[in-house]
Amino acid sequence: MALTSEEIQRYKRHLLLHEIGGQGQARLKAARVLVVGAGGLGSPLLLYLAAAGVGTLGIVDDDTVSLDNLQRQVVHTTSSVGTQKVESARETLAALNPHVAVETFPFRLDAANAVDIISRFDIVTDGTDNFATRYLVADACYFARRPLVHAAVGPFDGYITTLKPYETGPDGKPYPSYRCLFPEAPPAGLVPNCAEAGVMGSVVGVVGTLQATEVIKELTGTGEGLTGRLLLYDAKEPRFETVRVAWDPENPLTGEKPTIADLSEHV
Repeated sequence: MALTSEEIQRYKRHLLLHEIGGQGQARLKAARVLVVGAGGLGSPLLLYLAAAGVGTLGIVDDDTVSLDNLQRQVVHTTSSVGTQKVESARETLAALNPHVAVETFPFRLDAANAVDIISRFDIVTDGTDNFATRYLVADACYFARRPLVHAAVGPFDGYITTLKPYETGPDGKPYPSYRCLFPEAPPAGLVPNCAEAGVMGSVVGVVGTLQATEVIKELTGTGEGLTGRLLLYDAKEPRFETVRVAWDPENPLTGEKPTIADLSEHV
């Protein structure tokens, strides 16, 4: 996909990079990325993917902007309070980069629509804050055979990984699924969300920006991705740590004796 003269000027710093260059920028322009959640993680994701020139961004979120979102959800502004997050984000992204098309989905993903919507995109990112949606998105990406760049945050920490459980690694075993990381959701109330525990806004920005970086790497073939690895960030120390994650043959989705054949358990 050819770049216009204005796009060549806009993306000049990418074009100078040997690892991206004109071909990589053209791949970004042709790409379709779905961002599930236009909140703390979705905000830097959307801003940096739009700035990078990803051709089409899909945004899924059924929420409206509230004043207490603005401490970390930087894709929204004070004037956006009370409006739908997908529309607020669309306006911000249009102002940032008019070359990017934005498709909005102002509702929740569910068992009936997840695979259909996800199948329309090349890569998916999950920035949601509850385990039910995370399992749904991860399972749907597996059935749609789409890579998922997944991240989550705590008050002062976060992690990120790329999930491709429909592919096999160099050892001949499948790459890990989300269910290899978390075989079961924790009991309700055990892991508080940011509304209950609080969160440092800039920590969410760090992790969301890392997500955007991994998406750009996946789309352009730059460097080594996080498939089979978990990148951990601790803001208090501060430190980064990377750990290997293995396929679990007992997991119910991609294990040796899978028991999950569709999204019916999410109904």
